[in-house]
Amino acid sequence: MRDLEIAKSLLRSKNKTLVIVKRARVLFETSSSGIIGLLDAVEKLGETMSDSSVADKIVGEAAAQLCAYSRVAEVYAITLSQCGKDLLVRHHISYQYENMVPHILNAKKTDLCPFEKVVAGSWNPEEAYEKLRRSVQPLP
Repeated sequence: MRDLEIAKSLLRSKNKTLVIVKRARVLFETSSSGIIGLLDAVEKLGETMSDSSVADKIVGEAAAQLCAYSRVAEVYAITLSQCGKDLLVRHHISYQYENMVPHILNAKKTDLCPFEKVVAGSWNPEEAYEKLRRSVQPLP
């Protein structure tokens, strides 16, 4: 079974928000909401995330920037934003999705997600990572 298929299956069967798989081995999984889980994975896994497969419930620009920063190979999203898709394409990251939305909104659906605002205008994944890292200090 391919890594992305394993990650997708576990995302659903274990009711996770994020699953990262590499060489048929689960590197990371979480049920935490928002970008915190992916940022935590980047912090804990470092270079190990390179060439991994990521299944995430929601991928917007912030999550896509972290995937680009970590040099993941492929991404699956239940919900993918147009900005997130564009960023994955720009960084040559394969992607699959179920639902495309124009933007990722905050929990109340009244404005953009705060993390999307943090990375807005960041063309460089390293810059986006640093902005996100500073915005959530300290990580849980």
